[in-house]
Parts: sequence; structure tokens; C-alpha cells
Amino acid sequence: MEQLFLPLLLMLVVAIPLVMGTRKQKRAVQEQQKLQSSLSEGDRVMTTSGLYGTVADTSSDTTIDIEIAPGVVTTWLRQAVREKVAPEVADEVETEDDAAETAEVTETVEAPKAEAGEKAAAPSLESEKK
Repeated sequence: MEQLFLPLLLMLVVAIPLVMGTRKQKRAVQEQQKLQSSLSEGDRVMTTSGLYGTVADTSSDTTIDIEIAPGVVTTWLRQAVREKVAPEVADEVETEDDAAETAEVTETVEAPKAEAGEKAAAPSLESEKK
């Protein structure tokens, strides 16, 4: 009896992670199929290649049309859709406060010009350290 205990224990140690891994993989495949079958026009999606677009047509069982830019529609396999993403949000308009802050940062200070006979004084290292 003791001779069978160690081999059975080793088989369990190997078999349990394999079974758990296949269950997780099956669940992921089911979720992906559910996503691909639930696509509808107007959904914002990302493909497996990282392309973002809006679903334009879902009339075919195997393909969908994705609008990647205004007026540019491409045909993709349904399996190429990786996930639905949040709708695209338009950039906010710059406010007057933001414009004033930007102007302050970009202002340049002009150094005084030296007279014709004078040399321009170099700033001392001590004043730069402060």
C-alpha cells in the first residue's frame, strides 16, 4: 500500500494544475465567443492588432465592418476583435486660465545688451548656486 502512495501523490500534483488550466482556458474561449456574438453597430472595439474603430455593419456571420476613420470602413473577421472599449471622448477646449499659464511659461527674458565698448559680464557661479 505504501508503495502506491508516492506515485499517486505525484500524479495528483501534476494532474490538478493541468485540469485547472484547461478549465480556465475553456472559460476564456467562451467569454471571447460571447463577446464576438454580442457585437452590434456603434460599439467601439479594439482588434487583436491594436486597431481601434467603431463597428459599422454586423450583417455577416463571419465578418464585421469597422469604421477606423470618418468615411473609412474596413472588413474584419469577427475573431479579430479582442475587446470592447469605452467610447471615444472629444478633447476639452482650452480655457483662458490654461492659455494664460502656457503664455507665462513660454515667455522668454531677454538679457540686457552690452554697450559697444563694454564686455558682457558673465554671471558668477555663486549667484547661480543660490
